Amino acid sequence: MLQQLESVKSKWGGKSHVIDKWLLERQALLVSYCKIAGINAHRDCLPDADEISEFCGALLDYLSAGHFEIFEILIEDDASGLTLKDELYPRLAETTDAALSFNDAFADAISPEQAAKLDKALANLGEILEERFALEDELIAHVHKNKS
Repeated sequence: MLQQLESVKSKWGGKSHVIDKWLLERQALLVSYCKIAGINAHRDCLPDADEISEFCGALLDYLSAGHFEIFEILIEDDASGLTLKDELYPRLAETTDAALSFNDAFADAISPEQAAKLDKALANLGEILEERFALEDELIAHVHKNKS
């Protein structure tokens, strides 16, 4: 996911302040995800509750920025934009719902039952985020194609 982000930043970075800021927020979210998922580290225990809570906060902020600020900026109401909205928005909504479910399950104190499910939930969330980022990248590509 981080490699894909770097590719998107190098291709589209510097063309829009809004998109640049959003991609930086994505990068921070991914770094936080990697930290709590134990990627590139050998984790013998669960991340602490504060780390999980901070990640969930960053996740909610990122999702909110997409839905309430960015998506409408990226897609204009021309024929191709409306088609793209019809195609992508339901899929983006599915990823949002799944991420919100993760937040609902893990943002507060983690019970022993939840702790046993955290690794699997993080792996599933990683797949969901990867799908979401690919959809968002389609939106970014669309706006740049239409403004070129």
